[in-house]
Amino acid sequence: MLFHVSLEADDPRHVAEVFAEILGGAAAPFPPVGQGSWVALAGDDRGTMIEVYQRGTEMHLAPGDGDAISVNAAPRRNTATHIAIATPLDMDAIFALADRNGWPVKYCKRGGVFGVIELWVEGCLLVEVLTAEMQREYLEAITIPNWQRMIEEFEAKMLEAA
Repeated sequence: MLFHVSLEADDPRHVAEVFAEILGGAAAPFPPVGQGSWVALAGDDRGTMIEVYQRGTEMHLAPGDGDAISVNAAPRRNTATHIAIATPLDMDAIFALADRNGWPVKYCKRGGVFGVIELWVEGCLLVEVLTAEMQREYLEAITIPNWQRMIEEFEAKMLEAA
């Protein structure tokens, strides 16, 4: 179960406010990590939170039982890190939100199985936003037995191609 995730952005406050809108929650400052850090709180029964740090923030192991230490490093725009989040909003609302912020957005069907809205936060961070219908498709598709079956099918195709 995922409770929170941390991401970096050029404008952490703005990005946290947009995430709060997507989640139907609220945004607030997050001073423990560093000046300018913000969080989006979903306000759900799991305490779901998206922490947004200034781009270039790195977490480092602290000695003993101390909390991780954050430092600023050379910022980078793109990363393999991405998240998929649920929203109570519909696709039109997400597209309007992306348009309002000047962020690229498109609808995709992953493997022909479940839909996601690819929202490219600040043009470089992939966030897969799932509406209620997309969440249903995802939950039906992403199970351990289905995943194992997919791997077996993939391996069989690789053997045929060899």
